[in-house]
Formats: sequence, C-alpha cells, structure tokens
Amino acid sequence: MKSNFKYLVMGLFAVVLISCSKDDDSPEPINEEEVITTMTVVLNPGNITLQSQDLDGDGPNAPSVTVSGNLSANTTYSGSITFLNELESPAENITEEVEEEDDEHQVIFVSSGVSLSVSGLNTDGDGFPLGTEFSLSTVDAGSGTLRIVLRHEPTKPNDGTLTGAGGSTDIDVSFNLTVE
Repeated sequence: MKSNFKYLVMGLFAVVLISCSKDDDSPEPINEEEVITTMTVVLNPGNITLQSQDLDGDGPNAPSVTVSGNLSANTTYSGSITFLNELESPAENITEEVEEEDDEHQVIFVSSGVSLSVSGLNTDGDGFPLGTEFSLSTVDAGSGTLRIVLRHEPTKPNDGTLTGAGGSTDIDVSFNLTVE
C-alpha cells in the first residue's frame, strides 16, 4: 500500500509540474492613442495654413484654432497635415507614427455649409485611405466649416464617414473657412 501511495504522490506531483509550465503566449502590446496638441494643415497654392494648437493638452484651456487666409473659388489645393505633441521637448512629430501605423489610422474630412470636396487621399499599405496628404477642391464662394478628424483603429475599408470608420478619435477640429 505504501508503494502505491508513493506512486500516486509522484504521479500527482508530475501532473502539477506539467500543468504549471510557463506559457509562451505573450500578451499583445497595448498601442495607446497618440497625444496630439497641434494639427497643422497646409494648402497650396497660396500657402494657406489651418492650425489647431492646444498646449495644455487635456487641460482647461480651449485650443487656439486659426486659418491664415481665404480660399479661392474653383481652385484645387494640394494639402498636407502635420500632427505634433508639443507637450514633449523637443516637439514629437506624431505624423511619422501615424504614417508608420497607417493601417491603424485614417483622416476623415467633413464639410458643412461650404462647397468643397476632398479627394486624392494618400493610402495605407493595403491601398485604403490614410489622408495625411490630399486634394481639396472648392466650387462656389461661400463660408462654412471643414472638420478634420484623425481616427485611431478605424474599420478599413469604410465609406469615409465618421460613423462608417468607427474607431476612436485622436484629434477632432473644425475650421471656419471662407471661399471667395
């Protein structure tokens, strides 16, 4: 009986050792959303700059939103967007990270009250829209807003709308525009 008990204890010990073996499954790294304090959009011709700057990040102060000039009717502009984290010193260029992780980002453009369209967006590695570079075409004179939203982990492909893209928002800014 003692011999059987000894084998039973050794068998249980072996089962415990095997069940406690180290798993090689590493957890997925957490890819946190970017801290973006500044969005700068440059439109050419004319070097028109749209900028939102929020130097206190999530602090109590509202961002400073500026537009350096008016757009011309019936004109196509080439546009580029730069995202910065100016809470770092020197400022961190988040655009580089957005473009490196292009499958996890998309810029969405929403116009309201102004006749313009956005097209020709640069794409991610799978050929889906990214939007850090684009074309903006105006039609008639008027005024309204251009809302620019950087989505993190959007559904791709999507219909180019905020609802269709899903994901979470890294930065969302509305610029007041005048087309002359």
